[in-house]
Amino acid sequence: MLLACPDVPLPKEDAVARCVAELDRRLGPSKVDTREATRLSCASDESDAAGRTPAAVVHAERTEDVALALEIAERHDVPVTPRAGGTGRTGGAVPAAGGVVLSTATLSRVLEISRGDLLCVVEPGVVTADLHEAVEREGLFYPPDPNSLKTCMIGGNVAENAGGPRAFKYGVTGAYVLGLEACLMGGRVLSTGRRTVKGVTGYDVTSLLVGSEGTLAVFTKATLRLVRKPPEIATVLGLYHDVAACAEAVQRIIGGGLVPRCLELMDGRTLEALRAQGAAVDPRAGAMLLAEIDGDGPLDDHLARLGEALELGGRALDVVAAQDASQRARLWEARRQLSPATRKLAKHKLSEDIVVPRTKLVELLAEVDRIGAETGVAYLTYGHAGDGNLHVNFLWNDDAERESVDRAIGLLMRATVALGGTLSGEHGIGIAKAEYLPLEQSSELIALQQDLKRVFDPRGLLNPGKIFPAGGHRSC
Repeated sequence: MLLACPDVPLPKEDAVARCVAELDRRLGPSKVDTREATRLSCASDESDAAGRTPAAVVHAERTEDVALALEIAERHDVPVTPRAGGTGRTGGAVPAAGGVVLSTATLSRVLEISRGDLLCVVEPGVVTADLHEAVEREGLFYPPDPNSLKTCMIGGNVAENAGGPRAFKYGVTGAYVLGLEACLMGGRVLSTGRRTVKGVTGYDVTSLLVGSEGTLAVFTKATLRLVRKPPEIATVLGLYHDVAACAEAVQRIIGGGLVPRCLELMDGRTLEALRAQGAAVDPRAGAMLLAEIDGDGPLDDHLARLGEALELGGRALDVVAAQDASQRARLWEARRQLSPATRKLAKHKLSEDIVVPRTKLVELLAEVDRIGAETGVAYLTYGHAGDGNLHVNFLWNDDAERESVDRAIGLLMRATVALGGTLSGEHGIGIAKAEYLPLEQSSELIALQQDLKRVFDPRGLLNPGKIFPAGGHRSC
């Protein structure tokens, strides 16, 4: 692991033992897993953050299991780490203080799909791709599409306010969460939000819980807004000599009033990774832009305007439209495999998902080049250019390079904030970015959020060590 555990209070061993014994007695041994293999598998997620091995993993099968587990854990003063699919990239599901992991993966039912009200009610363990398939069979559409959609779950999507390529047109997960059923430390169960399109009753607690990274509550149900499935989709690929031309095409598309549902940028090093995986990408290309539009009627006019913007007045190397659904699927599968493909380029990789205003995209890419040259750290960049959300990946092989990598990450965070951007677009803060939070937020704002945390979780037992800077770090 590349990121050490945050320095958080650890529970007393005898208290943990009593807690696990009571969980086993009241929930049943089938729901309380103390096998070493299970505990070790839940000590990490898909980030490079290190965690402490939990004493037990609770597999909740209903809301009452979640509430009871949180009641017992609070009484014994034992920390709890919520976990859904465990696909997070910033350590959100990593147990920083050991204790108990509370898994909602088996709460995996689609409880309702309403075509009339354009909504669905689901449990947190529903895999995102499975929800897509279920609602599309009804002629409906759930737009959020994180690249891990085949393995990530709705509970984690809501906790991290996940995005994805389609966020440019449709928005991120939070735009689709109408209401939540959530359990607090101590076992209280809350129902927040509504089923209606409009509603301004009281504080918007639902929006507060979305993106709270498992630090305020554990979700047991989500009521999600749906839209009608667009019948027509078209995907177009633009190839360029360099990433600056690619970014210019993005500006032309947006400036021309087009609203594609996706605008995905890939730089030259990313294309090298795709070629290494067997993708037939023109060897002249130093950047690629993958654009997709959808709508209710014929897309010919929009497609022509999109193609013209991508051509950059004849300066594009090539512009190619997918001819059918299978071609479109192959293009997107290549995009979704970028993260594992780029991991093969070096022994170590850290990916940052920073966001800047779209008008600052060219400046951000120039800053990334400057940082790479200044630190000597290898890097590649890809991501959701339409909403200014890029994944800058730093690559290295030798442990002696780690100091330079840390410096590069710090410089990137400072450059992002200086350009009016934000530290994370869809992966959250978790453990990985906690030390950089004060770059973007004032001490007063951080203190206010910590006050809110204490209202929901007075003892600080729910997912400790996440979001807010710790006093220091120590090795696990």
